[in-house]
Amino acid sequence: MDCFARTQNARHALGERAEARVAEWLSAYGWHILGRRARQGGGELDLVAIDPSAMLVGVEVRARRSERSGAPTETLTPEAIARRRHALAAYAAHAPPHRGLRLDLVSVVPAPGGWRLSRLAGIDVP
Repeated sequence: MDCFARTQNARHALGERAEARVAEWLSAYGWHILGRRARQGGGELDLVAIDPSAMLVGVEVRARRSERSGAPTETLTPEAIARRRHALAAYAAHAPPHRGLRLDLVSVVPAPGGWRLSRLAGIDVP
């Protein structure tokens, strides 16, 4: 296996672990996780959930091995947000009853004893 493939596999594994941890974290706060890596409307949502207020939320999970590579929010372009918004709207057509749509970003960065998770709500609102 070449170096590029090992790097891709390591990133993929990190992403899967981070998404699983975020799903657990949100569930502990009363969120109902509906899907992981949901492909709809030409885009992919890392997680889809209904939050405690009954809002349908697409959750973008951005994990970093270290903070040297920059903040997770720096990697989201307006085009990427638009693709996720479109995917969430397509997902909403067959989702359980909900009170609206929102995109959130959860950043996952290393911290003593594990990861530090933080959520930024409404990344699709200007």
